[in-house]
Amino acid sequence: MSSEEARAIELLGRVPYGRVATSMRALPFVAPARHIVVDGCVLLRLHAGLGYHHACLGSVVAYGADNLSTGEQHVWSVQFTGTAEPFEPTAAQLKLFGTDPREVDGEPFDAVYMRIEPQFVTVHSLDYSTERRLKHAA
Repeated sequence: MSSEEARAIELLGRVPYGRVATSMRALPFVAPARHIVVDGCVLLRLHAGLGYHHACLGSVVAYGADNLSTGEQHVWSVQFTGTAEPFEPTAAQLKLFGTDPREVDGEPFDAVYMRIEPQFVTVHSLDYSTERRLKHAA
């Protein structure tokens, strides 16, 4: 695992939700998902009732998460790209996912799970700290 992949995994562990993106009927879409990271794979939990998992499974997807709305001075965004495959979570993995939502858009929550083994990983960061980094002329 490269240092960028390790950094992306560490950052992803700081937030519980992100967005999965792919296309459905030739149109792009982005859907919220709960994630955990196990053995270098990104494991996702989505609501089956929306049907987004049908477009994701077996397809190349991008999964991204960030801390953009936290107000932190060090802002980051990570993206993992790979093929989404179905999986059945173990009891330990279910515990890591935490409690299921009661409803999604007024419908009872129906969990579906996907695994992404990242093929490409991207990390972006922005620093809004008040300290300036000075470069000295030689």
